Amino acid sequence: MNDEQLLRYSRQVLLPQIDFDGQQRLLDSHVAIIGLGGLGSPVALYLAAAGVGQLTLVDDDEVELSNLQRQIIHRESTIGDAKVTSAAASIAAINSEISVNTVTKRLEGAELEQLVSTVDVVVDCSDNFATRFLLNTVTQQLKKPLVSGAAIRMEGQVTVYDARQENSSCYRCLYQDQGELQQTCSEAGVLSPLLGVIGSIQAIETVKLIAQVGQSLAGRLLILDAATMAWRDIKLKPNPDCPVCQSNTTHALN
Repeated sequence: MNDEQLLRYSRQVLLPQIDFDGQQRLLDSHVAIIGLGGLGSPVALYLAAAGVGQLTLVDDDEVELSNLQRQIIHRESTIGDAKVTSAAASIAAINSEISVNTVTKRLEGAELEQLVSTVDVVVDCSDNFATRFLLNTVTQQLKKPLVSGAAIRMEGQVTVYDARQENSSCYRCLYQDQGELQQTCSEAGVLSPLLGVIGSIQAIETVKLIAQVGQSLAGRLLILDAATMAWRDIKLKPNPDCPVCQSNTTHALN
């Protein structure tokens, strides 16, 4: 790190858990953020501010007026722009040293495998079950940590699926045929700051994984009921019959 970087990241470098080496790991790292909506917004902003050296942003959607209630990385002036383009501009305004790659389509098959193989962590900020299951399969196969978050109405949850750990569970262990949310935010609504809370925790877990500090949420699911501000911490166990993480079966990616 040069003198300017030492000054920029000084408050993190001061942390004995991170120190110089941990900050250097962040600067040398590459993270993929899938979805630049309510969760992806705080994730991208905080990872850029924290000094993650390279971010790949993946989203096939455009900014709409209704997004601005919760997707804080976007602006009125970027309505109609690709979300990844809007997000990249906000990131550049915070930290121009960050390298940002943008992908304006949903990645599948070999393209998704290629991206995941090049990154240190995948952050799932998507809003549909098909993407969640696909990311889980690919990250399990390639043994890349997956930081997963979700929120709807006034409830949110976050965890880490880390195939590098023995006896770890995966998303498919927890949700066999369908995801944890039956409706989308456009149907059921969502409290704006709730997404900031869950997304911020996703960013924390990502930084911890890269800097190799603390204990990740792997094996634990945090659930927040924002209406009562009550947290639940649930231990996750691998499903011995899970077709993704407990077998050698190769699944087609489509």
